[in-house]
Amino acid sequence: EVQLVESGGGLVQPGGSLRLSCAASGFTFSTYHMTWVRQAPGKGLEWVSTISPAGTTYYADSVKGRFTISRDNAKNTLYLQLNSLKTDDTALYYCTRTSGVINGYYPPPGQGTQVTVSS
Repeated sequence: EVQLVESGGGLVQPGGSLRLSCAASGFTFSTYHMTWVRQAPGKGLEWVSTISPAGTTYYADSVKGRFTISRDNAKNTLYLQLNSLKTDDTALYYCTRTSGVINGYYPPPGQGTQVTVSS
């Protein structure tokens, strides 16, 4: 069974930073592209970023230059560093396996981690 457990969210002021983590189990993490998506209040899922098994990264235009995706294949863990946060970044953040194209993804199986950006 695929398990993905997100953590690291919280309340932060605009301009602040957070580091999200995603612990993976139940599949061979090191062989999969992995993706972060988010869901803002009242909206659908939005693709944020994807990383290949070897570390090639891809970002949505809305987060490019502010967010950094990374992975530790030895620890089966995915990360997302969030810098220069804006109120529009407020959302529930999920990690999931990439499906098909770079911005495609399987439905997130976890509970997500809440990021709230507010002064």
